Amino acid sequence: MTILDQLADHARERTEQAKARLPLAEIRRQAEAMPKGDFLFEKALRGREDGPAFICECKKASPSKGLIAPDFPYLQIAKDYEAAGADAISVLTEPKWFLGSDEYLREIAAAVRIPCLRKDFTVDEYMIYEAKLLGASAVLLICSILAESQVKEYLAVCGGLGLSALVEAHDEAEVRTALRAGARVVGVNNRNLKDFTVDTENSRRLRQMIPREAVFVSESGVSGPEDVRRLREIGADAVLVGETLMRAADRRARLAELRGR
Repeated sequence: MTILDQLADHARERTEQAKARLPLAEIRRQAEAMPKGDFLFEKALRGREDGPAFICECKKASPSKGLIAPDFPYLQIAKDYEAAGADAISVLTEPKWFLGSDEYLREIAAAVRIPCLRKDFTVDEYMIYEAKLLGASAVLLICSILAESQVKEYLAVCGGLGLSALVEAHDEAEVRTALRAGARVVGVNNRNLKDFTVDTENSRRLRQMIPREAVFVSESGVSGPEDVRRLREIGADAVLVGETLMRAADRRARLAELRGR
């Protein structure tokens, strides 16, 4: 099994445990009783004229790098991102390999005014309702762990709640899956989640497949302003940056540097 398979399996186990505490019908009722969202995540990524939008990540650890941030003042990190001009925040909630927590998302979403993405391995509609209750504006749907019918079904659930969905692809077949399912925000991951190798040219190769009316997000592998410049040249609407910011001594200054300021 790849790490991705293990992440998906563990997400299924977590979801079954959560259903035992709060049944699907009840969490759906609670989520649908909340005010419908306004697709703020998608809106935040569209139409910047000064370069791509920045989705900045709150991440304590990862399967490929291990512990990234032993000291993890997540609320301060999120507030620093917002103050530095981040357009959205990605919050890891996967607890085993990324050391994430639902509470991180709940507290961050309540503390900032910019939209938050629940970064987790969505394998069940239940996790979308969880995201809504936690205050997220968007969820991640990864094509390599979902059938096309599931992507389409989960996009419909998101639409009913007013949540955006970042539909992630890594190769040509997955981009086609995302587009056939109706994705409006397509993320190209430059990191292969099966072996965690990084190839920033992946975004360049797949860009031409993604229609201009869709939001195109390049994920992973951004380490400096030159990477951002190249992604801007190919028409990236947004970039998702994690480790580069998490390891920075001054995150505000580092984000300004990535923006070319």
